[in-house]
Amino acid sequence: MVSVPRAMLASGGGALLTTMLFAQPPDSAGSKSSKFPEGPGKAALLKVCSDCHGPESAVAQFKTREEWSKTLDEMAANGAQGTDEEWNQILEYVDKNYSLILVNKSDPKRLAHQLDVPESTAEAIVKYREEHGRIASLDDLKTIPTLDAAKLEAMKDRFVF
Repeated sequence: MVSVPRAMLASGGGALLTTMLFAQPPDSAGSKSSKFPEGPGKAALLKVCSDCHGPESAVAQFKTREEWSKTLDEMAANGAQGTDEEWNQILEYVDKNYSLILVNKSDPKRLAHQLDVPESTAEAIVKYREEHGRIASLDDLKTIPTLDAAKLEAMKDRFVF
């Protein structure tokens, strides 16, 4: 059983907390997953986000970077303990692995970060948008040379076209 500070519930954080406690991210097979991609920030996420709830529930929904930043601010305000460095690491980690990918709005640097591709590949996405118009689907994205279709397929739930 998870122990929840009464102050968190009294402050109106109950709905957010309920979502965070009981929702879990599906893996590609649709089952609940407790696996997290390796990378900088993973250890900080597991440490900071395990005091009140499981880390799986912390990343139950994909969000924009701005929404992640706000969520982390709320968690800190509700008593989650982490250093400034840990909070920054967590933000970068969730942004890279659990943020929505705004295919038609993001600049090359952001696309490269989120897709884990070289910036030249991300620039090819932007060039495709400029030459062909809005990217409407995953199939459109898969036509861009140098993008790994299997990797894109694994991220398909994160794309916003």
